[in-house]
Amino acid sequence: MRLINTIKNIWKIEDLRKRILITMLYVTVYLFGTYVVIPGVDPKDLTGLAKQTSSGLMALLDMFSGGAFSNASIFALGIMPYISASIVMQLVAIVIPSFQKMQREGESGRRKINQMTRYLTVIILVVQGFAYLTNLEMQMREIGASLPAGFWFRIQSIIIMAAGSMFVLWLGERITDKGIGNGISFIIMIGIINRLPQALVQEFSSRMNEQAGGLVMFLLEILFLLLVIAGAIMLVQGTRRIPVQYAKRIVGNKQYGGARQYIPLKVNAANVMPIIFAQAIMFIPITVYGMFSGGQVSSFWQAFMNNTSFVYNFVFFLMILAFTYFYTAITINPTQMADDLKRNNGFIPGIKPGKATKEYLDAIMDRITLPGAIFLGIVAIFPAFARIAGISQAFSQFFGGTSLLIMVGVILDTLQQVESHLLMRHYDGLLKSGRIKGRSGAVAAY
Repeated sequence: MRLINTIKNIWKIEDLRKRILITMLYVTVYLFGTYVVIPGVDPKDLTGLAKQTSSGLMALLDMFSGGAFSNASIFALGIMPYISASIVMQLVAIVIPSFQKMQREGESGRRKINQMTRYLTVIILVVQGFAYLTNLEMQMREIGASLPAGFWFRIQSIIIMAAGSMFVLWLGERITDKGIGNGISFIIMIGIINRLPQALVQEFSSRMNEQAGGLVMFLLEILFLLLVIAGAIMLVQGTRRIPVQYAKRIVGNKQYGGARQYIPLKVNAANVMPIIFAQAIMFIPITVYGMFSGGQVSSFWQAFMNNTSFVYNFVFFLMILAFTYFYTAITINPTQMADDLKRNNGFIPGIKPGKATKEYLDAIMDRITLPGAIFLGIVAIFPAFARIAGISQAFSQFFGGTSLLIMVGVILDTLQQVESHLLMRHYDGLLKSGRIKGRSGAVAAY
């Protein structure tokens, strides 16, 4: 009954209703585009590409693109090139002083950085488009088919795929402006969830075909999946609150400050970035070795090519730990936080302002980053344990890794925005007690 009342309240709010309908419209356009094949490519000749994207890193890329990768769609390159360009620009802004100055210029600086990010996205799209067509041609040759000959076809196809990805980026921005939630993250989540029903049905069918215990095993898988999701929610929302006391200031007849507030430090400040970095790094040597090995793969490299092997997952886990500390160090600046507190007459009770505050925040971040990094690494390698337990490749992707964390984080952020609209108009929230927390660790805005 509460669920029905909540849906009615959501529908009563005109602005929220319009935003949800607009979001559904843009998502429908995106899903339709994932089935529009590149002109000149016969969909019947894509069996080799579909087989290649059924496992490994290609399956992850296909999941993020909503199936467009395996369909040779005009959206095949998806939104990931823009994500890659954004990551590069974030790192550049940390290293190069001129970009740091640009960030401090406010809206004009952010506009310049966004424009540079789009230029870099186009360059990445051209490179990835050429690589995608080369791989597609190789897969089609294995079944006796081929792409249309000619240099013009490749140029035309690269332009179409690049334009398709930029259109997906435009859809994401329109969802952010006129819809609900963060548009780019929402599109990635839709691509992930789009594969869930089919994977769930396939897993259920395979378990029911077993002679004994099939249904019991399927129910145990669902229970374990719910436990993993609960752990991912805790990882996304986990924060450590640091109390801050502001000194009283009297200006004229008015008193300022004196209130106690809190600094929320995230347990997992790096989010899914360590997993993305680790996957990219581990894929590079395998690709290079495959290009120059002549098809002969040693047992050492076979272990790295098998994502269920101990060697692969152990190295993957260690790299996630390292990248978690690295990304946390470049995104969280205790020195700046300590300077900001001192500048605003704030201090942590029992800690001297300045250097002592900076060292205290450093120590706190070290303590909460370690368990967060370990938990993130465990969640990242959960799909491998799911595969070892006999769960299908498609369904095992939802037991951890980047896909699960993105899905949980985006859903929480979207529900947080919906709850904000409800509370702002004096309706009950989505929960009986408390408010929904998003990836920022803060409660809803209203």
